[in-house]
Amino acid sequence: MTSNIDRRSFPRLQAPLYSRPARMKIGEKKQVLDVSLGGARIYSDEPQDVGSRLDLELFLPDGSSLECTARIVWAVKLPKDAVARFEIGLSFIDVPDETLERLKTVLVADET
Repeated sequence: MTSNIDRRSFPRLQAPLYSRPARMKIGEKKQVLDVSLGGARIYSDEPQDVGSRLDLELFLPDGSSLECTARIVWAVKLPKDAVARFEIGLSFIDVPDETLERLKTVLVADET
């Protein structure tokens, strides 16, 4: 999934962020690998269909959380010894302005 072209058009994460499927009060939170105002890259132990929607709860460094909806844009099965079974690329959709404003508080512009 990597290429020589940097397709980033949004600021990136400046602090650790965790996620899990929204409205699941139990279950392990997984570290978000990469996030911007446009989407995220996460780990998942559950297979996800490309094109499907995922309601996601993001846990911010200050202990608060926010919910957003994303579309699965790619999914890669990881090796058996990896930290999760899949790596998933997400594109945020239907994100309220107030959610984007809160997400901006943990993002920093790329230095490239």
